[in-house]
Amino acid sequence: MSKHLTMKVISDVLDILEETYPDAKAELNYTTPYELLIATILSAQCTDVRVNKTTVVLFKNYNTPEKMVSLSVDELGSIIKSCGFFNSKSKNILLTSQILIDEFNSEVPQTMEELVKLPGVGRKTANVVLSNAFDVPSIAVDTHVFRVSNRIGIANADNVEKTEKQLRRRIDRNRWSKSHHTLIFHGRRICSSRSPKCGICPVSFYCLYYKKEAKNV
Repeated sequence: MSKHLTMKVISDVLDILEETYPDAKAELNYTTPYELLIATILSAQCTDVRVNKTTVVLFKNYNTPEKMVSLSVDELGSIIKSCGFFNSKSKNILLTSQILIDEFNSEVPQTMEELVKLPGVGRKTANVVLSNAFDVPSIAVDTHVFRVSNRIGIANADNVEKTEKQLRRRIDRNRWSKSHHTLIFHGRRICSSRSPKCGICPVSFYCLYYKKEAKNV
């Protein structure tokens, strides 16, 4: 069996997923690029639902770099504690906010190269910001995108960086951002980590994982 799908089949799979999840979009709440950047940093190892409950409180008074750096690490930590890893996240958010003030006139940079230099910002976070805040075609590979794309056969990689590179090659650039959201929605609603609902999956006909599992039944 092939280890990944053909470009034509990948396109068909994405068509089906887009029809299945027409409302697929970022589920973090934000109103500015800065708020999205901070929310995405907070989302590491945390659900979007929990982040949204935290940022509705945080952004009420601290929604700009200048306001954010008025907090101490401990003060910020007490606000974001429920998001987990609050100590390191607090330090990264305050360092990043200060860099935005000092080097970027308090604006969030719009290139991958500049974003990944910010504390707490990896390629996933940078891609989320580029795609959603600045409409730059991007594919952010989180746990859902990694799992779903490799299960179906859109990618065949053992880590997120390789997965991102493969997705960028195998998916048309104009579909990158939309595909990111539909793959996440599919991972959350059907293709879950432990008990994927293959029986109701709209792309099981194409899915390499399903074909392999069906053979073993």
